Order: sequence, then C-alpha cells, then structure tokens
Amino acid sequence: MAKIEKFENIESWKKARELSRMIYKITATGEFAGDFGLRDQVRRAAVSIMSNIAEGFERDGNKEFLHFLSIAKGSTGELRSQLYVALDANFITRAEFQNLYDRCAETGRLLAGFMKYLAQSPLRGQKYKT
Repeated sequence: MAKIEKFENIESWKKARELSRMIYKITATGEFAGDFGLRDQVRRAAVSIMSNIAEGFERDGNKEFLHFLSIAKGSTGELRSQLYVALDANFITRAEFQNLYDRCAETGRLLAGFMKYLAQSPLRGQKYKT
C-alpha cells in the first residue's frame, strides 16, 4: 500500500467527508431541519466518522489508529440506523434514504478493509506510514 502522509489521503475519510456534506444538505431542509434532536444526532454521527479517522491517524501507532477506525465504523452503523428513523418520519424519500444508506455502507466496508490491513500489517505497533 502506498505511503499515506496525511489523513486527507485516506479513501474512507474522503467518502466520510462526502457523506457528511450530503447529510448536512439534506438535514437543512423541510421537516428534517425542524426536528432538532434527530437532525443534530444524524449530523454528529456523520461528522464522527470522518473525525475519528483523522484523530486515529494522528495518534501514535496502529493500535490506537485501529481503535479510532473501529469507532468510525460504529458511527456508520449508527448513521444507517438513524436514516431509518428519518425515512419512517417521512423526512427523506426512499431514494434519498437508499443513496445515503449505500454511501454509508460503502464507507463502512472501506473502513473494515483498512482495519483488516492494519491488523495484519507487520508495522502493527508503529505509526501507519507504509
């Protein structure tokens, strides 16, 4: 795998950023914008994905990085669950739900693959920069 110099080069972070942008856009309109609790929780979950990838990268080794990637992956599940609430409340259409759900699932799969790679890396205890 190519050397990663900064978290902005991590593919799962890029996908998480795009997902966060989409979440902010869709939660700023219609009835979704008025449900402050759900709107804020959905936004926090989306931001948590990209934030934990970045924070983990800046830590001192793969063990900590893996921990933060695991938290980020968990946030993808949280967000998928919250999308069902938004769908059931008619805050988003079925098409919007499916698009966001699929992007969230893709991000989770990227994170899982990255975590597997790091866990098997001979540099497990070192900073990830292979």
